[in-house]
Amino acid sequence: MRVIRILSFGAAVLLVAGCATKSYVQQEIKTVNERVDTVETQVEATQTKLTDHDAQLAANAQALENASQTAREALDRAIAAGKLAEGKLLYETVLSDDKIKFGFNKAELSDEARAALDEFAAKLAGENKDVYVEVQGHTDSVGAEKYNYELGEARAEAVRRYLSLKGIPLHRMSVISYGEMSPVGDNNSRDGRAQNRRVVLVVLQ
Repeated sequence: MRVIRILSFGAAVLLVAGCATKSYVQQEIKTVNERVDTVETQVEATQTKLTDHDAQLAANAQALENASQTAREALDRAIAAGKLAEGKLLYETVLSDDKIKFGFNKAELSDEARAALDEFAAKLAGENKDVYVEVQGHTDSVGAEKYNYELGEARAEAVRRYLSLKGIPLHRMSVISYGEMSPVGDNNSRDGRAQNRRVVLVVLQ
């Protein structure tokens, strides 16, 4: 009877130990599965970010492809100066002379110019983005090259000052003049010259 009791006790101990071992194994499996689920979630999140990043790069590449040469140059300058958070071109707005009506050989903003700039500033405020704006001045080829460069710069600077009054910080804008060096129209025609007399607002981020 004593032997039977000893054997029975030993069997009970083994049974309890077996249950404890099984419970431990199940707990470990559960822990591993939870870790695997966590890793899979992180991988999926990373893949989503990569997909979004690739999509943004593609969109930016398309925007650059459609942009003017001066807009691409603006992006290069802003990147080199460390002005951008993301290094991308958002869009450019062209204010031609037939719309904003600068006076002949003058840099003062007309009422039409102010209205166009009010609309531009409101658009930036509505988008609520931390952007950088390069203001480019362009002229036709009538007159001396040096004079046209200075006139383009004066008109661009007038635009920058006005936009600063509309809430766009001065440090988020820069001015450059191309003078007569980047025409978009034929300087031998009146319409072409009107197209060339323009201010371009390049919006970057």
